[in-house]
Amino acid sequence: MQIGIVGKPNVGKSTLFGAATMAPVEIANYPFTTIAPNKGMAYVRTPCPCKELGVQCTPHNSACVNGTRMAPVELLDVAGLVPGAWEGKGLGNKFLDDLRQADAFVNVVDASGSTDPEGNSGNIGQFDPLEDVTFLRREIETWMREIVKNGLSKIARQAKIVGGKPETILHERLAGLNVTEGQIKEAIRRVDLPADPTLWDDDILLALCKEIRLLSKPMIIAMNKADIASEENLDRVRSSGDPAVPTLAETELALKKAATAGLVEYTAGDASFRIKETAALNDGQKKALGYMAEKLSHFGGTGVQQCLEDAVFRMLDRIAVYPVEDETKYTDHFGRVLPDCILMPRGSTARDMAYKVHTELGEKFIRAVNAKTKRTVGAEYVLQEGDVIRIVADR
Repeated sequence: MQIGIVGKPNVGKSTLFGAATMAPVEIANYPFTTIAPNKGMAYVRTPCPCKELGVQCTPHNSACVNGTRMAPVELLDVAGLVPGAWEGKGLGNKFLDDLRQADAFVNVVDASGSTDPEGNSGNIGQFDPLEDVTFLRREIETWMREIVKNGLSKIARQAKIVGGKPETILHERLAGLNVTEGQIKEAIRRVDLPADPTLWDDDILLALCKEIRLLSKPMIIAMNKADIASEENLDRVRSSGDPAVPTLAETELALKKAATAGLVEYTAGDASFRIKETAALNDGQKKALGYMAEKLSHFGGTGVQQCLEDAVFRMLDRIAVYPVEDETKYTDHFGRVLPDCILMPRGSTARDMAYKVHTELGEKFIRAVNAKTKRTVGAEYVLQEGDVIRIVADR
């Protein structure tokens, strides 16, 4: 699974990415600090079955902290998008192409209203953060429309000559964007496309691509710099219709660095932290930590972890499942207990999980075993949150 971190320049995308992944990235107060996309691994929290099963897990692809499994999610931080990106402005086509495989977007906006449309710094409250939301949606949806338009004559010919289904023909154009045929079919139902593709004008195509984007790449808004934003600005962004979370990316990054340095005890997602008794702090550090503590209490946390978890569990509706090779000991080939946590779309089957683990397991699938119940289940068994599953395949 991949989540794209998007937004205009200089709003804190790379800071949020660095805070979530602790990957080293260049962060500066000027536009286009990021040119090549940054990739890193972040983690979302979900209950681990170890306590329910009475075992001590030995995680491989993630950590387990007191019965909470940290499931891995790939983040992609791309350069800032500016108005006209779909036309190539600011190298926009390149940056949009970097987002093709993203399953969802975290749209980082400067909720304080201190950044202009090009990413240049201004005064707090000078600009409207709601415009950041509407512009970014428009850029992505128009970019998708242009991809469809580039093959529209072929779509029209196929529809007339062979009577192909619109969703199948459109899927050929959009498959590279990680869009499914089912999502396209639902978007067509919502827009009520004319049967004749030659009648699909720019407005109709834009309406279609808006629905495709909503279905295939849902968006959550990180209202960054929330500590210096007005309540009016926060309410304006919330009115956009997309889920919106106040975020303090700089605070999250600073606290994680302080925790690494042994100055504080802090866990991502918490609404507080504790200064260690052994920490030797100067007056400036004490003042900064006092400010952070006040803002964390006010907002209930920095919002960075909440953004990721809302995107994964609410918008994308993923569940956590655990593949094993021995259903009696819950271990893999190396004897590791509950080694891997995999995030699957709700409604996925045992066969879907087999394909996720390895293509060959899916192709040679025979049956599966629910390790919690010790019952054999078939290929169409619908996975449940926290399932521990052994896949039996033909060798």
